[in-house]
Amino acid sequence: MIRVLIERHIAESLETAYEERSRLVLQQAVSTPGFISGETLVDSHDPNHRITLANWRSEADWDRWYHSRERRELMAELVPMMDRDEIITVLEQSPTP
Repeated sequence: MIRVLIERHIAESLETAYEERSRLVLQQAVSTPGFISGETLVDSHDPNHRITLANWRSEADWDRWYHSRERRELMAELVPMMDRDEIITVLEQSPTP
């Protein structure tokens, strides 16, 4: 299993529109093979800073979703609502010594 950390910063006054569209992205991801679970958190010091933490079966599953036509189409609606590029970090369990 891998975890994908997605950081986004929403442009001022677009929070409500962003929330509606981002829900659609998550709904689509949930139905994608390999998706395990996900949650979105709000920075307590910056309410426009969102962090999504998603668990995927494998990096290959994540890559298929990331490069899918469905995600590209949904992101085309979200990107104009963000005031900077999203930052994606793929995380895996560190090996135990």
